[in-house]
Amino acid sequence: MKKLAAMLLAGVMALGLAACGGTASSSKTTSSTAPASSAAEEDFDITGKKIGVQTGTTGDIYVSEEDCEVLRYNSGFEAVQDLLNGKIDAVIIDDQPAKTFVEKSEGLQILPTAYVIENYAIAIAKDNNELTESFNKAIEELKKDGTLDKIVNYYINGEGETYTSPEGIQYDGELVMATNAQFPPYEFYNDENVIVGIDADFARAIGDKLGKEIKIEDMLFDSTIPAVTSGKADFVMAGMTVTDERKQSVNFTDSYYTGKQVIIVKK
Repeated sequence: MKKLAAMLLAGVMALGLAACGGTASSSKTTSSTAPASSAAEEDFDITGKKIGVQTGTTGDIYVSEEDCEVLRYNSGFEAVQDLLNGKIDAVIIDDQPAKTFVEKSEGLQILPTAYVIENYAIAIAKDNNELTESFNKAIEELKKDGTLDKIVNYYINGEGETYTSPEGIQYDGELVMATNAQFPPYEFYNDENVIVGIDADFARAIGDKLGKEIKIEDMLFDSTIPAVTSGKADFVMAGMTVTDERKQSVNFTDSYYTGKQVIIVKK
């Protein structure tokens, strides 16, 4: 548990360094239509408030439908810093990164009601049905044999050990994974400057099933899908939520994890 805590702290420190060069842009929305599963009004009225989101995320998509001022950031860490400094009123982000940020920052809390429930999946090029089917088969096998549960348990509960590849695997080529490694515990840099996390380890487990070595490329979140559609990467794993808009550009595998968007505010 101490080792994992140190890894997450290193990840958060890495976020701070990465955020130094980023800037936020803002746009005032006019629609008051909330997503069907939104329960924000029960705990926090975002109407007219300044809400921070990571650019291109589903939090960005959903909040843009609300009657509030949306400020977009290159990383969740950067948004949280502006919340702490009183420049915005709340941050909407995935629940697990939110927990990491709140644990490392005094004076913040996560509202108890989820803003949106969503499913994470892997994005693959639209015309690559063969790779999509191969990934789906590997996902199913890794769910059944307990590998996915062990990976999730390690990064979320700090129990067990991190994923290690079975001995004797002969790799036939590599697959490039596009991600945004500023999203603990899904993907972040450990103290050895290696990208780890639920998505990173699960990708390596899938690669082991397929006999492919996984090469992880770190980039801005809103650059991940273009990396796949342009052929620069083979797939995206970045806490990626399945949406109708994204389905127009990429294939999605079966879901491997259910997450939620939450609201971070000052205590």
